[in-house]
Amino acid sequence: MSDAEKQSTSHDSQDENQVAAFDGLPPDPDAHLSQVEKDKIDRKLVWKLDWILIPWLCILYLLAFLDRTNIGNAKVAHLPQDLHLKLPEQYNETLTIFFISYSLFEPLTNVLLKRLRPSVFIPIIMVLWGASMTGMGFVYNYSGLMAARWFLGLAEAGLFPGVNYYLSCWYKRSEFGVRAAIFFSAAAVSGSFGGLLAAAIELMDGIGGRPGWAWIFILEGLLTVLFGFASFWMVHDFPDQARFLSEVDRARVVRRLKLDQQSSAEHEEWKMSYLIAGLKDWKMWLGMAIYMGCDMPLYAFSLFLPSIIQELGWSTSTVRAQLLSVPPYAAAALLTVAIGFIADRTRQRGLCNIFVSLIGVAGFSMLLGSTDPRVKYAGTFLGALGIYPCISNTISWMANNIEGVYKRGVVLGFVIGWGNLNGIVSSNIYFNPPRYLEGHGVMIAYMTLFLFGGSLLMTTLLRIENRRRRQGKRDYRIEGKSAKEIEALGDDKPDFLYTV
Repeated sequence: MSDAEKQSTSHDSQDENQVAAFDGLPPDPDAHLSQVEKDKIDRKLVWKLDWILIPWLCILYLLAFLDRTNIGNAKVAHLPQDLHLKLPEQYNETLTIFFISYSLFEPLTNVLLKRLRPSVFIPIIMVLWGASMTGMGFVYNYSGLMAARWFLGLAEAGLFPGVNYYLSCWYKRSEFGVRAAIFFSAAAVSGSFGGLLAAAIELMDGIGGRPGWAWIFILEGLLTVLFGFASFWMVHDFPDQARFLSEVDRARVVRRLKLDQQSSAEHEEWKMSYLIAGLKDWKMWLGMAIYMGCDMPLYAFSLFLPSIIQELGWSTSTVRAQLLSVPPYAAAALLTVAIGFIADRTRQRGLCNIFVSLIGVAGFSMLLGSTDPRVKYAGTFLGALGIYPCISNTISWMANNIEGVYKRGVVLGFVIGWGNLNGIVSSNIYFNPPRYLEGHGVMIAYMTLFLFGGSLLMTTLLRIENRRRRQGKRDYRIEGKSAKEIEALGDDKPDFLYTV
């Protein structure tokens, strides 16, 4: 029997035998129904959550990723020349400063999300980053661009870790991965959409006395502000407060999370012990290494793909370079969702990371070793395919294996924050056109050492720990404890089996 089957069997038996052990479990509103009827109601409930929560969040992340990476489109539309930037130093510095403010603020955002409520926190940061984005269209020099990018990073920091944490508070561990993948696929879609949109907006060059690159920032920033205000009504709170659910449905959501050994639907007061628990958890530190192995390549790829394509020699115009960047992103979006589905069904997130990372290494090896434009363009496809699925899969993997409302928020904040801090590296490795040998070499090193190697180590250690728990070697942790104390152990409970 596989690990996934054993884990599923273990959880199924626990659902009936240990219901009484869950503190604060709401009464079952469907107790009088047959199992077939209960399953039908559960499917309808999950379908309702999907349609109400996921589409809007995808739009928000599409806008976020569009706003943070459209400077790559603006670069090939002559932004450096118009602002008299020294290349590559000053341009790369404008990329770097975004990741500094983004990473410094990010670990705090999940705590703020929990305290302020999603329906307040997410709309506020959207309006702020949309205003910063719009302001980038009115800068006249290097200093103005640096200031706008700093505030853009500060405001955007809360969305990606916040939404992943938020979704993990709504769905069971076996359901979360594909939802996170669909959410993150908006980043790949934004790459495709961003290239098409930039090509169209650039035709406004000269209107109102502003260059084409400025209109890219202005129009996309105003669009974000509009969606930010709409989010006050479109973003919902956590399950126990969500207004779109009836009392009965709220009870169903809380029950299904608790029976999945999650405390995500509960109210908890913030304590420093949650921060300490996260810092003492080895999974957080190894997760940070794995995530930096895909996040640094993600930003480098997104920021420099238009420039890489422009150097292939095919692009007779800026618009064509923007358009040629569309297909690799589209392919990456499809594979991201497919990997999310496969990983949820098999619960083999580590193996998914391992095999997908090898695709990316092959792609950047093609970019590094070939001078044939056709081979290098094919390499951009494999590079995108090897990066994007691993982002959402790694976040899902970490969320699956960290239990406790605030502890999970802290861990995801540190993992994602550390990954984004490596955006500083992303901003400074592509400096030697036309072949960008140093950049491609660093990408291969990150994906091999941190993404591939870290995932291999993580899945091995989790399998060893699961085996020890099945053998009863962790049962001493619950001796003499009450049901509430046992539940407070979170992922340290002996019957909590990790997703490998």
